[in-house]
Amino acid sequence: MTYAWIDEQRNDYARDELCSVLEVSVSGYRSWTCRGTPERTRLTEAQMLALIRTIHEELTGTYGSPRMVRALRGREIPASKPRVERLMREHGIRARHKRRDKVTTDSRHNLPVAPNRLDRNVTPSAPNQIWTSDITYRTPSQRSPPVWG
Repeated sequence: MTYAWIDEQRNDYARDELCSVLEVSVSGYRSWTCRGTPERTRLTEAQMLALIRTIHEELTGTYGSPRMVRALRGREIPASKPRVERLMREHGIRARHKRRDKVTTDSRHNLPVAPNRLDRNVTPSAPNQIWTSDITYRTPSQRSPPVWG
C-alpha cells in the first residue's frame, strides 16, 4: 500500500524524498515496481477457473493439475500447484485417463504345452466326444483400427 502511494505521488515529489518520509528503502520500492502489484499479477478465482476450463476443453480433458500448472505458466500466467489442484477439485475438473491393455498371456516360457490331440478334426463320431472353448485374445500390437460400416 505504501509503495502504491509513492507511485501515485511520483509526479509531484522526488522518489528519494517520498521513501525517506515514509521510512521505506528505495531498493524496496524499485523491487516493488519490477514485481508489480498483486492486483495486476494474481488472477481472481473466477478468472483462473475460466482459464483452467478453457485449457481443459482445448486439450479434451487430458491434463491433470501438474500439467495444467505447466500449461498456465507456459501462457505466462502465474499459477501455484495447490491453487490449481483446489480449483480443479472443487469444480469437478478431472483428467480422463486412457485405459491400458492388460497382458493376460505369457507365451515365452519353458513350461510343457499340452499336445493338440484334435489337430483341427472337430467332427466327432458320437455326441459328447469333443469339448472345446475359445480363449481368443489380441495383444496390443495385433489390434487393428475399428471398421466403421
